[in-house]
Parts: sequence; structure tokens; C-alpha cells
Amino acid sequence: MPRWSRPRIAGESVLAVVLAGVPGMLDALGSGFGVRTVLIVTGVALLSPARRVFPATVLVASTVMAAQLPSAALLLVCASWSAGSRVTRPGRLAAAYGSALLLYAALSTYEEIRAKAELPLVTGAFSTAAFLVLAVVPGLMARYRAQRRSLLEALGRTNQQLVREQAMVARQARLLERGRIAQDMHDSLGHQLVLITVHAGALQVDPDLTDRQREGVGILRDASVAAMEELRETVGILRDDREDHDGREDRDGREGRDALGRAGGPAASAAVGVVPVSGAGGEQRPGRVLASIDDLVASSRAAGATVEIHRSGSVRPLAPAADHAAYRVAQEGLTNAHKHAPGAPISLALRYEPDTLIVEVTNGPPKHGSSAGPPVVSGGQGLTGMAERIRLVGGMLHTGPTADGGFRVAGMLPYGSGTGSGSGTGEAGAGHPGAVSDRPGPEFSDPAGPTSAYAGDVAIAPSGAREDRGDFAAIMSRRGKLALGCAGTAVVLVVGVIALGAWGVSALMEEVDKATIPPEVYESVKVGDPEDDVQDRLPDEDSFLTADLGDAGPPLPEGATCRHFASDDAEDTSTIFRFCFRDGELVRKLTFDGDL
Repeated sequence: MPRWSRPRIAGESVLAVVLAGVPGMLDALGSGFGVRTVLIVTGVALLSPARRVFPATVLVASTVMAAQLPSAALLLVCASWSAGSRVTRPGRLAAAYGSALLLYAALSTYEEIRAKAELPLVTGAFSTAAFLVLAVVPGLMARYRAQRRSLLEALGRTNQQLVREQAMVARQARLLERGRIAQDMHDSLGHQLVLITVHAGALQVDPDLTDRQREGVGILRDASVAAMEELRETVGILRDDREDHDGREDRDGREGRDALGRAGGPAASAAVGVVPVSGAGGEQRPGRVLASIDDLVASSRAAGATVEIHRSGSVRPLAPAADHAAYRVAQEGLTNAHKHAPGAPISLALRYEPDTLIVEVTNGPPKHGSSAGPPVVSGGQGLTGMAERIRLVGGMLHTGPTADGGFRVAGMLPYGSGTGSGSGTGEAGAGHPGAVSDRPGPEFSDPAGPTSAYAGDVAIAPSGAREDRGDFAAIMSRRGKLALGCAGTAVVLVVGVIALGAWGVSALMEEVDKATIPPEVYESVKVGDPEDDVQDRLPDEDSFLTADLGDAGPPLPEGATCRHFASDDAEDTSTIFRFCFRDGELVRKLTFDGDL
């Protein structure tokens, strides 16, 4: 139990004084100050703060006290408020209020019976209605207030979680963009550095150059190799950060993708203010699509490589991401051939199959002694990054050696929007170019569901949101049940009060009919008339409204049985009729002024 603050202690003290002082003062004024008054004040003063710790118990105890002592009704209201706001289990709450209602009705009825009231059940019914007003209504109001507060707190936690999710999305987008930049640097800049290295290596062995020129070319080649080493380190740093972040996401089963399923796509770029370079009409810039594949081949031929290009099938359009990936397959295949098999013949094939474009780069075995200088630096990430790029557009990549000692790189890319289901990479010996994976990638699965957070086109399902949103759903579920319970209770209250009111009015009218007679009946009977004849003209039963009239008016005749009635004349409601019977006849009749 948390410690109470000073303001709460002061407030509870004032409330206890008020709740205990009112019934204590009224009891002292009514019956004099004594032990009973001290017990009342002490009991109320103890129950007042205890309602915060034992709300259900204090509710029952306050009900017993209020039934015996009407001046303690204010304590019942406070105890009911605390029970409604603090007792959260519906079964326990219903048991507390149900037992309190039964006790209140039973004790109220018992007090009426002990006081020899004429209609104790009527009084008990009205006592029940009073309990509904004093206890049930405050309890419902407190329950609604507590539920609303819980809902607002859950909404606040959810809002804070959404703010954290937005920060996560922004960081995710930045990391994805860094990975994209690293991939582009490796693909484009690395390719150009390889061409520089190949050109420089060819010049080094040119017999027409002087020693000084060869030395300059060697310096150029060494500089390009050093640049490739630095590029490798830079790309490694960028990719390591991205892979660390992706590894954490993979452990949680979540990934961030753009609308086409590509990591670090346009949506991720837009999230951090980076936009890919594009030409007019939003197309990829020249040099990055299949339309410029001939320029890529020409640059390789200019470096001294023997490259043949073959096309087959009807040309069909590709999605922008797939078109760019196809260009990267060709570029990466040529780059690897230049780096690892200088001087070997290279074959580039573009085969437009009915449902797939196959981009294939094949080179022969390397020719030893075709270049001089230190070995070319390889980051070992080009084919891995290319496989991921192709997988994210719905295709697959196959790499592996050929039978003659060469190497083959083949990419399969879908037509159209690129939303295929193939994913995966075929490493050496792991399959054939026509293999298609039946395992869909996560970017083509269903979204993360209602717990996903979206920023642009990047989707993330943060793990921290599950608990808060589970609390929110639980609160909303409890709120719905509470609303149904409150509505049902309100209906019962309204119907019950109306029924009790109608029944009370009906019973009261019946008692009024028993207690009144027309003045003409009084005038029509005479002293000495048989009792049976007179009784036939009077109501069958006496009413509790006339029970005290025997003590009013003139003294009753000795040995006589008298009945009293009021006039039913609306203009003469103070006249009381008395009929006295003895020995089977009317011995006296008279009128006097009185009130029912």
C-alpha cells in the first residue's frame, strides 16, 4: 500500500471529523450524550479512513450502521464511492453490494416490525429504494470515473509508445538509407575503380611505355587499389551498422521495407530527407537501368575485356526496382570478371522468358600473367548485397563456378510490379538457374497487424507496444462490460423505482379508501341499528391511517368497539366519524375534528 501524502492525510482527517461529528451530534441532541454517542463517533471515525484499504468490508459495515442510524447515511455514500472505484473484480463488487442491499432491507424491515408498524413491508420497500440512491448510484458513478481514468492513463502510455515508435522508424530509415548508400558505393564506385585498375594494369605491361611512364601508371594503379581498400572499409562500417540493426529486427521477427519491399527504398529515404537521383518523369537515371546496358558493355570493352552480349525473347517492361536490380546484376558480374578473371572472355545474356527475365554473366577461367601488380581488393559483399536486392523485388540470384573453371552469375527477375513470392539465393551447388523458392520473404507476408507502426512506407512492429496495447484492449473490454453492467443496473433502478412508486401509490390509495366514507353514510345510520347492517355500509377493513384516532376526540364508551373514518369530502377533510358497537348494535356515533 503506498504511503499517503500530507494533503491526503489532512483531507481524510477532515472527512472523518465531518462524518463522525454529524451522527454523533444528532444522537447527543436526541438521546443525550453517553456511551452510545461515543461508540457511534468512534465507529464512524474508524470506518472513514478504512474504506480506502477495505472498501467492500467497510461498505457492508456502513450499511449496517446506516440501517440502524439514519444520520450515518453520509458514511454509506462515501463507503459506496470508495467501493465502486477500488473494487475492480465484478464478482466481488456484486457480492458486496448485494449483501449490503439485503442487510439494509432486512434491518429496516426488522425495525418497522419491532416498532409494530402497520405495513412494515412497504417501509422495507422504500428503504430498499433509499439504499439504491445512497449506495448503488454513487458506486456506479465512482466505477465510471475510475474506468475513465484508467482509460486515459492507457491512452497516455500508448501515445508515449507511439512517440518512441516514430523515433524508431526514423532511426530505421536512416540505417536503411546508409545500407543503400553503401550498396550503391560498392556497385557503382567499385565498378569504376576496378576499370581504372584494369586499365592501369594493362598499361603497365605495354611495351611502348617508358620506365618513367610505367612508374606513373604503377602509382596510379596503387592509388586505385588503396582507394578500393578505403572504399571497402567505408562500406564495411556502413553495412556493419545496418546488419547489427537488421539482426536485432530479425530476432524479433520484424523488418522495415518500402512499398516495393526494398530495404532503404524511397520511403526510407524520404523519412530522413534523402531522395534517390532520378531523371525526368521520375525514371531511374541513365546508367542504372537495362536501357543503358550497352554503355556498360562498351566501358568494359574499352578496358580491354572481351565481352559479348546476347539477347533473346520479346522485351517486356520491368518494375523500376527490378529494372535497377537487373542492371546491377550485369554490372556486378562484369566487375567480378574484371577483378578475378582479367583477360578471360565474358558473355552477357539477357533472356526474356514468358514470366521471368534472366540476366546472366559468364566468364571463362582467368588467364595467368594477364596483369601485374598487387591483387585486387575484394570486399566480399557485392554478390551478397546483390542477392538481397534481387530477393526484395521477388527474384533470386544464382552464383557458382562453371565446368570449364569460369564463373557464372545469373539473376531471375519478375515482370510487372515485382511483387513475386520467390526469395533466396542459390549458391554454388545449391540449385540451378531455373529454381524458384516457395518460401515467401517477409516483405510479401501479411503486415504486422494492428500493432504495426508506419512512417511513410516503412513498417515496423515494435515489441514495446504489445504490453501497453494489451492493457488498452483489456481496459476497453472491461469498459464495454462495465457499460453493459451500468446500463443494466440503471434499467433495474429506474424500473424498480417506478414499480415501487406505482405500488406505493396504489397501496396508499387503497388505505385511503379504507379510511374514508361519504358523509351520507354517517347520516343514514342511527343509534340502535344492528351492527351487521351498519358494518355492511362501512369499509371491510380498518386502515393504518386511522389507527391513532381512538386516542383523539371524546372518550370511548366502556365495553364498546369503535371504528373511525374520515370524510371523503375534499372540502371537509378534518371531520372524523366514530361508530361504536356493543352487544350487536350501534350504541354511539359522533363526529369530531381531527387529522389522519
